[in-house]
Amino acid sequence: MGKPASQPAAGTPTVGVRSTKQRSAISALLDEVDEFKSAQELHDELRQRGGSIGLTTVYRTLQALADAGTVDVLRTDTGESVYRRCSDHHHHHLVCRNCGYTVEVEGPAVEKWAQSVAETNGFSDISHMVEIFGTCRDCVTS
Repeated sequence: MGKPASQPAAGTPTVGVRSTKQRSAISALLDEVDEFKSAQELHDELRQRGGSIGLTTVYRTLQALADAGTVDVLRTDTGESVYRRCSDHHHHHLVCRNCGYTVEVEGPAVEKWAQSVAETNGFSDISHMVEIFGTCRDCVTS
């Protein structure tokens, strides 16, 4: 799965996120993986590559990237946060709960529904996230 053209080049610091060697390594690794990964999985991969980065640094960097809007965060069924580089437009996710395969999807009906619910209840300036978990075709057939 290719990255959208609007994504920063591998290891490129994100606007609003101070650039360090460790943050650049985390950002570059996120550019390489298509599936969601936990902070621990990313930390393990960085250490296998010879990095001496602390797990706390990985967590803090992922949070900064999520706050900057360049990383998607999902919560698994067990409550663990997992991360992946995301596209720069609003989207939702279909996630396989077996293998983690994820598809970014548009949801015009969801957008209309969220706006309608907000207006009915006197809310404005709304935001929302939708994640749909299921079993992908490959996992069903295997």
